Amino acid sequence: MDGTALARRISERTALHAAKITERTGTAPCLATVLVGEDPASVTYVRMKQNRCAKAGITSRHVELPAETTTEELVAALTALSEDPEISGILLQHPVPHHIDERAAFEAIAPGKDVDGVTMHSFAAMGFGLPGFVSCTPGGIMRLLEAYDVDLTGKHAVVVGRSAILGKPAGMLLLERNATVTYCHSRTVDLPSIVRQADVLVAAVGKAEFIRGEDIKPGAVVLDAGYNEGNVGDVHFESAAARASLITPVPGGVGPMTIAVLLEQTVQAAAAQAGLDLAAL
Repeated sequence: MDGTALARRISERTALHAAKITERTGTAPCLATVLVGEDPASVTYVRMKQNRCAKAGITSRHVELPAETTTEELVAALTALSEDPEISGILLQHPVPHHIDERAAFEAIAPGKDVDGVTMHSFAAMGFGLPGFVSCTPGGIMRLLEAYDVDLTGKHAVVVGRSAILGKPAGMLLLERNATVTYCHSRTVDLPSIVRQADVLVAAVGKAEFIRGEDIKPGAVVLDAGYNEGNVGDVHFESAAARASLITPVPGGVGPMTIAVLLEQTVQAAAAQAGLDLAAL
């Protein structure tokens, strides 16, 4: 499953919408990125997202805070961005330093600017199947499944991972599309036996090549949301690809889709804040 090509198509459409919003309002959509500390991987991710914004006609404002920033200081910075009319969407790069209450920080983001889909408001919207911003990686996974015409009705989807912004929302979105969903995690007993039942497998456990090809059901669709040292995912690609009907590579699969959905939702937020109907632009 070629996430790079699909992400490019989504981003091209996003750029057209961004240009039309800019033309109609005189102001380009703007994504605020907030980084606490100097984690090298996070710095790289934020820079990549800023570059993608520029290519899509989205301006960006970067807020860099020292590693010793308190929860209260981070909440104040996010609240100020939420109240700033020039900001369309807000991305808090995670993880944040351990001493910060990450959930309190996420909840300081206004729901209408939560383009990364990390607040409880967005989580509830996904759970209830209501309009709202989806968590970007699960949203990217669903777009891949749609693009490759994977019919989820009645299929057994197994999600390995239960984070609030990846595993859990991925399962909710799959359930909304009529899949039967099983969540697995680090304490699941006999995990391989459950993985072998999956018609659709979402790997989001954060361990390099944790899932091996011998545990993939022949013909299964495999979506690898992991990214680990050495540019490898949570699935051993070569052995899994020999059994799967469709599989996402790492890199070039789910990763590009995550950023494409982030940009798309930033433009959607800008349109809503301007009172514009994107479909009519």
